[in-house]
Order: sequence, then structure tokens, then C-alpha cells
Amino acid sequence: RRWADSLTRLSATAREASRYRDLLLVFFCGTCYQAGVATVIALAAIYAQEVMGFKTTETLILVLVVNVTACVGAFGFGYAQDIIGKKKALGLTLFGWIGMVVFAWFATTPPLFWVAANLAGICMGSSQSAGRALVAYFSPPEKSAEMFGLFGVATRLAAVLGPLTYGAVAWASGNNHRLAMLITGVFFVAALFVLARVDEVRGRAAVQ
Repeated sequence: RRWADSLTRLSATAREASRYRDLLLVFFCGTCYQAGVATVIALAAIYAQEVMGFKTTETLILVLVVNVTACVGAFGFGYAQDIIGKKKALGLTLFGWIGMVVFAWFATTPPLFWVAANLAGICMGSSQSAGRALVAYFSPPEKSAEMFGLFGVATRLAAVLGPLTYGAVAWASGNNHRLAMLITGVFFVAALFVLARVDEVRGRAAVQ
């Protein structure tokens, strides 16, 4: 019964969200980039060990440092998006994610991979911050919690899609993790194309 009620409520929220074009675009954008983010979070340690030859201690230090840079990214872009706009801030982080994928693809030495990993950390914090800010900006005030719930469902589904895609590519290519990481970049490119269609002024006006 509770599952049925939840699905009914979710369906009603989805219909409500469809009335707001730019909010819906942000949902699609978030689904795309979150698939890539989830892949990086889930498989960064495996990539570091399988491709770069990191030992367990080095991998643990890498994960710790990346979490610190993620905090820096979230804090820094929280201010930046108030200055340059939420859409531009998110766009910058998506370009950063694409750059991270390229760095990881070309990295053959630990220093280059450290650059890629810390770029991922900065973008991880900033993309979460900017994405949620856009959802809040485009949501009707009285429906804000429901819209965030719908956004959460979309990003959690994406969190399954991303690692599955990485795994499928790695398996099909004979355990080629570099290729799988490069394909992950497609999610960020797709998110950038969707974001280009978002209009901050129009989206805000729709809920005022």
C-alpha cells in the first residue's frame, strides 16, 4: 500500500514538473551528469589500481584528498554561482568534468592522474551545489520539497546507469578501463547539451 501511494505521489509530482520546461530540462541534465559522477565515485579507486598501478595506501590517500577538494568546490562555487549565474556555474563544472575525463584518459603517470582526480573532486562538489541551486530556483515554492524528491529519484537512477555502462564497456573491450572512462565523458557532454537549452530568466518567471 505504501509503495502504491509513493508511486502515485511521484507520478503526480512528475506531471506537475512537466509544466515547468526549464525545471524539467534541469532534471534531464542532472540525470546525465549524475550518471558520470556516480561512475567516477564508484570506480575511481578501481581505475587508480588497475590502470595507474596505485597501491592500497596511495588509493586511500587519493580518496581522502579528493574529498577535501570536493568540499572546496562546493564552497567556492556556492559563491561563484551568485556572481556569474547558476547556469553558467553548472556549465563550468561540466566542462571541468569533461576535462577530468580527458586528463584521466591521457594520464600515464601518477602526477597527471592526481591532477585528474583533484579536478574531479572540485567538480564533484560544485556540480552538486549548482545543480541543486537550479532546482530550487525553478521550483514553485509550495512544491519545492516534492521537486527535490523527484530530482533525487532521477539522480539515483542515474547512479545505477553510469557504473553499469562503465562495466559493460570494460567487459566488451576486454577490460579496457581507459576506454570505459572515456565513454563516461559522454554523460557530461550530453548534460552540457541539455543545459544549453535552459533559460534562467524564463525558468524563474514560470514560478513567480
